[in-house]
Amino acid sequence: MSRLDRSLITGLPPFEGMAPADLDRMLAQARSQRIAKDEAVFEQEGEAHSFFLLLDAHVRVVKTTPDGQQVIVRYISPGELMGIAHALGRTTYPASAIAVVDCVVLAWPGQLWPEFAAAFPNFGANTYKTVGSRLQDAQTRVVEMATEQVEVASVPFVQFVANKSGKGESANYSFVLRGYVRHWLGQVWAEYDKVKLVDLLSPKAESNVRQVAG
Repeated sequence: MSRLDRSLITGLPPFEGMAPADLDRMLAQARSQRIAKDEAVFEQEGEAHSFFLLLDAHVRVVKTTPDGQQVIVRYISPGELMGIAHALGRTTYPASAIAVVDCVVLAWPGQLWPEFAAAFPNFGANTYKTVGSRLQDAQTRVVEMATEQVEVASVPFVQFVANKSGKGESANYSFVLRGYVRHWLGQVWAEYDKVKLVDLLSPKAESNVRQVAG
């Protein structure tokens, strides 16, 4: 196999601040891989055998919820890492990555992650920064989706969490999104309670929110 040139990764965010010799050491253990359009780079809950750097094209990250819904979490662009389950302390992938078009990736064995993070501090720090940013983005997206579904259902938040329609009948709202709405209501309730705004609620409204928000 021909040697990979360090120009492939020099200057990319995950490798900022790394010495040329360290880039060469990392590349010596990488392999180049082509992924066809609509093929999976890795699949949700599959063994985290590798982590990847996207060199070309785009990849979408898809999460399947417990009730079977597929949610596009984000899109990966060239120069970004993906499949870094070991950085999250996981041995399986938390979501699937699907090639939007034919793409090229660099792949490293997953078991090398702890070694790289320890040997190349800048790489480890850059990766954890990426993880934090993505977690924040994912949280924001899920909250947006939950709000959108409540609006589409045309019911109050309390009834949405209780899985009830506007007429009080059983509904089939997303279990995951209902959980996020309940968590959000709990946070709002706590803030209202701090400034005594709950005193302005009617007894019935207070009882409903307490029941849902826990």
